[in-house]
Amino acid sequence: MRHPPSTSVKGSRVMMLSIVRRRVSHGGSSSSILRQSFCAIRTAASTPGIYSTPGGEILHHPGGFGHVRDLCHLIVPGQTTSLRPIREACTSLQLEATRQIQHRLFSSDNGDLVEAVVPFMGESISDGTLAKFLKNPGDRVEVDEPIAQVETDKVTIDVASPEAGVIQKFTAKEGDTVEPGTKIAVISKSDEGVAHVAPSEKTSDKAASQPPPPAEKSEEDKKKPKVESAPVVEKLKATSSAPPAPKRSATEPQLPPKERERRKRVATRLKDSQNTFAMLTTFNEVDMTNLMKLRSDYKDAFVEKHGVKLGLMSGFIKAAVSGLQNQPIINAVIDGDDIIYRDYIDISIAVGTPKGLVVPVIRDAEKMNFADIEKEINNLAKKANNGTLSIDEMAGGSFTISNGGVYGSLLSTPIINPPQSAILGMHSIVSRPMVVGGNIVPRPMMYIALTYDHRLIDGREAVFFLRRIKDVVEDPRRLLLDV
Repeated sequence: MRHPPSTSVKGSRVMMLSIVRRRVSHGGSSSSILRQSFCAIRTAASTPGIYSTPGGEILHHPGGFGHVRDLCHLIVPGQTTSLRPIREACTSLQLEATRQIQHRLFSSDNGDLVEAVVPFMGESISDGTLAKFLKNPGDRVEVDEPIAQVETDKVTIDVASPEAGVIQKFTAKEGDTVEPGTKIAVISKSDEGVAHVAPSEKTSDKAASQPPPPAEKSEEDKKKPKVESAPVVEKLKATSSAPPAPKRSATEPQLPPKERERRKRVATRLKDSQNTFAMLTTFNEVDMTNLMKLRSDYKDAFVEKHGVKLGLMSGFIKAAVSGLQNQPIINAVIDGDDIIYRDYIDISIAVGTPKGLVVPVIRDAEKMNFADIEKEINNLAKKANNGTLSIDEMAGGSFTISNGGVYGSLLSTPIINPPQSAILGMHSIVSRPMVVGGNIVPRPMMYIALTYDHRLIDGREAVFFLRRIKDVVEDPRRLLLDV
């Protein structure tokens, strides 16, 4: 039995119907209006797609729109816009058509032939290098089976087959620079049109590909070399009399092509960040005595209960969450002419790997305790070193923490990770003489740095944020009392 829609569902329907009726009466396009209506309701991250059904209709599928998931718009050419429950609309669609809808965003369908294209690679990744093909023309592939790999400056992405069939040909070469939507292969849903070469045919092809032996020279051709032999001999003598070219020294070392392309993309993104943001860095120093004592006192009990070691990074993440909650502007972002304040905190952690720096994201860090954070850090670090991080695990961070102290860095000015507005830099812990209670005593000290976008964040908020991190790290009991 189908439950009646909730009040929010009714409100969404009424709102979309009123928008459609009002704008269609003024000559607007039904398709564009419905799409805008769906986009206006921000219940989930999915985007409505527009697909063609076998009957020539256009289906606006709301995908993952939470409370409007039970709606479906069918626009039939020559008729008015109608709104019907999705179960009524789906009765006119066959199962195969539904299956095609799921993949049409990632492929280009042309009858029996389907083109495999490079998928979306992340909000900050615009292109990549086609590293290698995992299949050959003539091979049979299944739905979502990887056929190629694209390397970016952050992660290696698989290009999957949108349909089951046989690879007819490749439309790109290994080493090409490709963007999202670039066509790399043509796949035939049936075996027709794909030539399966037999062994005998391969032999004949090889024979045909070999250049024919040179034909015997005619009498006329034999005479020509004799006439031209004298100038040729003179040229050879002139060449031999010329001074020999200086021998080149040892060749200069060069980066491999793939590494060169990766470094080129990294350089472009870093320079774009410098050119876009009005970056300013403020510094402070933290006494690590209490946090290190807390770690030392409870590290064994922590491992026994949670199965993971207690590190310093979780303490700084909790401190950063407290600072972002006290200064929400640090967690905001400029989007065109608007300022967007996020009501969630996703912390990006910079991790160094053999292939370069990657920045996986800890989602909803404000809801995690120390154990949850340490487990997530270990999980993401293992994936980063194995090269198995996905795009989703690196997209959407709202604030970044970079720990250069693991490499011995004493002080630095980190660069903002677009499209975020600030980044916190941690550094090495060094024992330095400090004045405590009127006495000079050695203390483990760390410099911390906050680079922020001065277009959005004023110095006052930046200093207050960094001061909050200092207070929480120096006295973790503040987290318990929320002071």
